[in-house]
Amino acid sequence: MSSTQQPSSKKQTLFIASLIILWYSSNIGVLLLNKYLLSNYGFKFPIFLTMCHMSACAFFSYISIVFIKLVPLQPIKSRPQFLKIATLSVVFCCSVVGGNISLRYLPVSFNQAVGATTPFFTALFAYLMTFKREAWVTYAALVPVVTGVVIASGGEPGFHWFGFIMCISATAARAFKSVLQGILLSSEGYNTSVSICLSSAICTFLYVFGL
Repeated sequence: MSSTQQPSSKKQTLFIASLIILWYSSNIGVLLLNKYLLSNYGFKFPIFLTMCHMSACAFFSYISIVFIKLVPLQPIKSRPQFLKIATLSVVFCCSVVGGNISLRYLPVSFNQAVGATTPFFTALFAYLMTFKREAWVTYAALVPVVTGVVIASGGEPGFHWFGFIMCISATAARAFKSVLQGILLSSEGYNTSVSICLSSAICTFLYVFGL
């Protein structure tokens, strides 16, 4: 490797590492803040909180695309494409709403333990929707994860049935969204981040204000 390629490789590695750290930090921060607002602070509007999340995602995605130009801005080209994005937005919105509601009743640690079953639901939906089979090692690796969640559910002192159901629903919706998004991106070659977040914000706005 030449001397000119080494600095660029180090910069790329540092950039990727920074993104990963930022992603983890922001997710942990949002999760803890949600728990504080919904449980400790007594905020009783998880759907309105979801609308704020989706609006912020749409705003910053638009800034990143239009002004920072991380990826090109692409318009919706057809009605079927719009319907796919709308469906994906509803699923995305349901996953966030379910997760926020579950935080009112479950500890953060248990919420994240249940969320660890996302790969199980992803593999299930991928098979049901695309008939894609993973290697047997992949399915075998999911067994201890699901088993661990079952054991944790039985021994969780703060277990709450409604919160557990909402958390499972949010986890399944998150996995379903990943499969749908993979199908849309592979078939359309389309960047949907702004469209998904914006339409999700609109969905929650209409629900909150009863329009």
